[in-house]
Amino acid sequence: MNKFGVGQPVPRVEDPRFITGRGRYVDDIELPQQCYGVVVMAPHAHARIKRIDTAKAKAALGVLAVLTGADVIADKLGALAPPMPEDMGGPKGFRTLRAILEAQKVRAVGDRVAFVVAETYAQARDAAELIEIEYEPLPAVIGVEDAVKSGAPAVWDEQPNNIAFTLVMGNKDATDAAFAKARHIVSLKLNNNRITANSIEPRAAIGHYHPDSDSYTLYSTSQNPHGTRSAVAGQVLKIAETKLRVISPDVGGGFGMKFGGYPEDALVVWASRRVGGRPVKWVSTRSEALLGDSQGRDQIVTGELALDENGKILGLRVGALHAMGSHVFGAAMVVPLFAMRLSPGVYQIPAVHAVGKAVLTNTIPLAPYRGAGRPEATFLIEMLLDRAARTLGIDPIEIRRRNYIPTAAMPHKLQTGITYDSGDFVHVMDECLKLADWNGFNKRAAESKKRGKLRGRGIGYFLEEAAVFNDRMVLRFDPSGMLTILAGTHSHGQGHQTVYMQMVSEWLGVPFDNIRYIQGDTDAVPMGRGTYGSRSMHVGGNALKRAADAIIEKAKPMAATILEAAAGDLEFKDGTFRIVGTDRALPLTEVAKAFYRPVMLPPQFDVGLEASGTFAAEPPNYPNGCHVCEVEIDPETGAVTLARYAAVDDVGRVMNRLLCEGQIHGGVAQGAGQALMEAIVFDPAGQLVTGSLQDYAMPRADDLPDLISELTEVPAKTNPLGVKGAGEAGATGAPPAIMSAVLDALKPLGIDHIDMPATPSRVWAAMQAHLSKTAAE
Repeated sequence: MNKFGVGQPVPRVEDPRFITGRGRYVDDIELPQQCYGVVVMAPHAHARIKRIDTAKAKAALGVLAVLTGADVIADKLGALAPPMPEDMGGPKGFRTLRAILEAQKVRAVGDRVAFVVAETYAQARDAAELIEIEYEPLPAVIGVEDAVKSGAPAVWDEQPNNIAFTLVMGNKDATDAAFAKARHIVSLKLNNNRITANSIEPRAAIGHYHPDSDSYTLYSTSQNPHGTRSAVAGQVLKIAETKLRVISPDVGGGFGMKFGGYPEDALVVWASRRVGGRPVKWVSTRSEALLGDSQGRDQIVTGELALDENGKILGLRVGALHAMGSHVFGAAMVVPLFAMRLSPGVYQIPAVHAVGKAVLTNTIPLAPYRGAGRPEATFLIEMLLDRAARTLGIDPIEIRRRNYIPTAAMPHKLQTGITYDSGDFVHVMDECLKLADWNGFNKRAAESKKRGKLRGRGIGYFLEEAAVFNDRMVLRFDPSGMLTILAGTHSHGQGHQTVYMQMVSEWLGVPFDNIRYIQGDTDAVPMGRGTYGSRSMHVGGNALKRAADAIIEKAKPMAATILEAAAGDLEFKDGTFRIVGTDRALPLTEVAKAFYRPVMLPPQFDVGLEASGTFAAEPPNYPNGCHVCEVEIDPETGAVTLARYAAVDDVGRVMNRLLCEGQIHGGVAQGAGQALMEAIVFDPAGQLVTGSLQDYAMPRADDLPDLISELTEVPAKTNPLGVKGAGEAGATGAPPAIMSAVLDALKPLGIDHIDMPATPSRVWAAMQAHLSKTAAE
């Protein structure tokens, strides 16, 4: 067995440079004659810009340029435009254009209004304080429910109802009929709290204009360098994409937030041109990140389940308001799309009607955050199942067992229009119950009670739609027989370098150490679409397999020529071409060297051996899994402690178990953060209350128990490798499992609902309310 082959738990080859401080991030890059930029952000949630006086800032020490929205207009720069449902055959909506600097009106605290460039960062920061801006405050609307009320302030005058677009799925008449004949109807209203990525590495960018070629280089903390190039070159600068090179080196966490195409990406390259070609560097502070990064979730949703007398689901209704913030920004449209499309979860539901409205508010824009609509869909259906179990007096495991889509029903088409290709949900749940020692809970609960604690257990079964778009991977041998992978995907913590090298080593028999990996440079990699939506292994991995197969086919005629045999008489195995039935063989690496002969190269062969492969997520894949959590609650303080956590995930064929489990563990930590402590909060005027890490709580190592996880392989039928996504699994499965456990612990007190995050104060208040009610009775 190849110890570096497919499925082996090879540690990340990237890690040594990271843990020894030799990673190369944008902030590590220092260019000759580099200067520094600082962004001025709006302090109002909604206001007209009446006057900007930059005279004092321009006269300040070291200042090279002070740019405003008026300069954007004067230079005829474009704005950042998002994709909309109508671009994919959906309903027409209101497309918001986001200027890189606002000239007339701001619609959220944090909108960019000026950009100062100076010799040093300190000089740029000092000069930014000297800019005098006169605002005319306007009425603002912060919450999505308030935004859709009649007479609410309009975020955009052109769209007075504040609805950017509406998505409708399923069949209303069939769903109404299902509810009419139901024996039981349960309903629930949930607030899926707004959170932010808080990546270890804040966003950063360096822009460099090259006067001699009238071209640009942008160093950007982007998950999607080619997409960033398209946005900055095509939408803002209005130049050919070949005039802009984007380099995304090591990136310290993305989670969807670093999808690219932020105002700062365009500001630094434009500013570099304005200061004569000197490189301009901008690095976000943590406070600026909390104001300037896209945020996630923020959904108010009402769900209803119709059930028969045996607890069998007859129908599902969903009505959701999804916050977009001040602009539909980046790929924000996919959040309500996935939240509605996946609302049935893993259950057989004959009738579904789901309506999702994308709502504009005077708040920081939202965009995909790890899971992007899948956690919202999962949280709703799982909480509804728990409520149905309590209402009907059915065990929560049993009610799920009665409603799972059976394996025999695969492929299974949902009423929302998508088709699950594979899944064994009962098996996955049963394996997780064993792993979690579900039957031993009562003993642990009794021990907790002796210590004065409340103990609860919960289950969450998630399913997500993974992989979007197409992509391209290239394999290229050099004259020495070394092999290079040119990846269109982008690794920012996932370990692509390691697992792609494993795959190619096994398929082509090239020694693991003889493989090089290149990503994140639009000049080096011909094209790519980056990494998000758990797409890389499905799209990138299968494209890589096609490239490997193409290498073998291209090399076979050369091998036949060298071996003096017919190509049809050769077989390829373990990295070697062999004449069938003989011991005459030739390694692929030696064949590759032959393509670089300076003389006597047979005329039928091109110089060099390389091949590309492409693959599209058409259709996508559907990873799923079951998570079981146990919590302890201190009745004196309301503090919730994660006591146990078990997860079994079906991610299809596993390419590297170690890295895959690491992805799940990291996702669980983020899901636990949302469930128990994280929340972006605005005051009624739209000011950010949680503007620092003193106010925005993040999970730490001692907040998490040992995470016990196992992987089960139910190969996907939608791609040759049989893989499914893994990157968003933990963040999708954790919130319902944890909140289910919290409510189970509080069930003796009659508490059946608490919104996330279940902070100590929120849990304590719910318990006090129960005590007050009991005393009054």
